[in-house]
Amino acid sequence: MIIETYSEKETFELGKKIGEKAGKGAVFALTGDLGVGKTVFTKGVAKGLGIEEQVNSPTFTILQVYNSGRLPFYHFDVYRIGDVSEMDEIGYEDYFFGDGVCFVEWAELIEEILPQETIRICIEKDLEKGFDYRKITLSLEEL
Repeated sequence: MIIETYSEKETFELGKKIGEKAGKGAVFALTGDLGVGKTVFTKGVAKGLGIEEQVNSPTFTILQVYNSGRLPFYHFDVYRIGDVSEMDEIGYEDYFFGDGVCFVEWAELIEEILPQETIRICIEKDLEKGFDYRKITLSLEEL
C-alpha cells in the first residue's frame, strides 16, 4: 500500500491511525533517509497508542520505553548500531516478542533479527512534489 502525504501533520496523522490499530506484539520496521520524517511518523504512532508524554528519537540510547498508552511502546533507533550483536545486549527479543508495539527506525541495519511477520514502512521524499511531500509504502493490506 502506498500513501502520499503533503505535510508533517498528514504524516503524523497517518502514524496516529496506525497506532490506533496496532495490536499486541506488532513489530514495525521503519526505513528512510535522514530527515524524511521517521520520528514525526513515530510520534503519531505513539499518539495513536494513547501516549501523551513527549516522544523523542532514542538515537543515543537505542531504545525508549513508553508504558503510558493502551499498550507498551518500544521505540528503537538503531542508527548507531555497529553490529547486530549489540541488540543482544539490550535484550531485543523481550521487546520484539513481548506484549507491546515495537517501532524500529533504521531497521535495515538489523534486518536479520527482525521477526518474519514484521510490518515494513518506507518513507521517501520527492522534492519535485514539494518540500513536505512523503511517499509512504506500507506492507499492510489495509488501514
